[in-house]
Amino acid sequence: MRFAPSPTGYLHVGGARTAIYNELLAKNLGGEFILRIEDTDRERSDAAMIEQICGGLSWLGVDWDEGPFLQSEGVERHRQAAERLLREGKAYRCFRTPEELDEARQAAQKRGETLRYRDAFEPAPVEEQERRAAAGEPFAVRFRMPDTEIRFHDLVRGDVTFPAEALDDFIILRSDGSPTYHLSVVCDDVEMAITHVIRGDDHLSNTPKHVGLFTALGAPLPAFGHLPLILGSDKKRLSKRTGATSVEEFRDLGYLPQALYNALALLGWSPGGDRELMSRADMEELFTVERIGSAPAVFDRDKLAWINAQYISGSPLDEVLPHLQPFLSKVGLEGLGEGDRARLATAVELHRSRAKALGELAEMIVPYFRERLDYDREDCAKFFQEESLPGQLERLAERYGSLPSFTVEAVEESLRELAEEVGVKAGALIHPTRMALTAAKAGPSLFDLVVAMGREATLCHLGNFAAFLRT
Repeated sequence: MRFAPSPTGYLHVGGARTAIYNELLAKNLGGEFILRIEDTDRERSDAAMIEQICGGLSWLGVDWDEGPFLQSEGVERHRQAAERLLREGKAYRCFRTPEELDEARQAAQKRGETLRYRDAFEPAPVEEQERRAAAGEPFAVRFRMPDTEIRFHDLVRGDVTFPAEALDDFIILRSDGSPTYHLSVVCDDVEMAITHVIRGDDHLSNTPKHVGLFTALGAPLPAFGHLPLILGSDKKRLSKRTGATSVEEFRDLGYLPQALYNALALLGWSPGGDRELMSRADMEELFTVERIGSAPAVFDRDKLAWINAQYISGSPLDEVLPHLQPFLSKVGLEGLGEGDRARLATAVELHRSRAKALGELAEMIVPYFRERLDYDREDCAKFFQEESLPGQLERLAERYGSLPSFTVEAVEESLRELAEEVGVKAGALIHPTRMALTAAKAGPSLFDLVVAMGREATLCHLGNFAAFLRT
């Protein structure tokens, strides 16, 4: 199996899904998964994009066995294949100029037809081709497609037939001697002994050309499987109209790689049943191409957010914390030292069940390490109007400061005793205390929160909030 992206753009979630399916199939069949960069488009290929694609796959957790190989490194081998096809009469030199081809194309359009080269032009006799080439006349090399229909079995779509009249001769070697995509991809698949070609259905129309080349080169056909489109919520091809589309964007939005991997794996493939969360080992065991649906799959961002929340709350802490670090830096917590690690772990453990993304989780952690919080004055004026409240919070701080043991039971008992003393319900102190500690109206159990935050930070926030309410 191979994943063979072109380095002409970012790693789209469609490409990422293709890579995931190839990896899972290789694991399921006990094969090898190769990463190959198809950089034959020299004008559009970008070295920075190669780095971005490889980095995105690595972040996602896609693990290739061999590569990355650059297709451009095999140019000489590809040229030799074209020369062999010329010698065997399976390809021919085309001396038509771009102007001639454009004129023929326009004439066909006026007739309401699509130009088919083999109908418009007769290849020159071999002797003439050789003479003109020897004289230095520029030429491209065209592959001679068979005059019969091409049929193959697609692992996703079933039997596919391309009638003979839909096929045409095509260029495999440009006039500057560079191989085209079609020749290069088939030569590399033969060289690498690729047995399964699993790719997007935008390549379906290329497949008869590739079948023709495999056959002409005397190579066994791989099994083909063409994956359906991914649609956005508007039921149109997934694009930035409906939000993020690249792996890099989802990383920066706070998605865990294992969550995105899980969601993309289930985007068109069904393991059976209604399972939404799957371990990598289970996916590898159950994955088959035959269980990929042929209908376009809708990218459900709400489901992805839910899956991400499950992974944030349920993954081992040491799998979450490294991915949280960039988001802690964004909220000003990049300088946490060794002494803060235990409190950070405690805070993450307490809050992560409420976070849908890592950015949200980082915001929840801020009060544990920052003395001054940004309180919403409008909310506070609406919900905390009692003139006696600042004094009550200060009294609570005094009690917490003198507790011999700062435990959940002790801080709860202390707050409830104070509420009884001042003649209010416990909630009248619980809600403002939560606001004092987190600048938020909701969160985990207050008493768990107080203990997790620690005595020093709790007293600091209570004092600051009391002062804020007085202003």
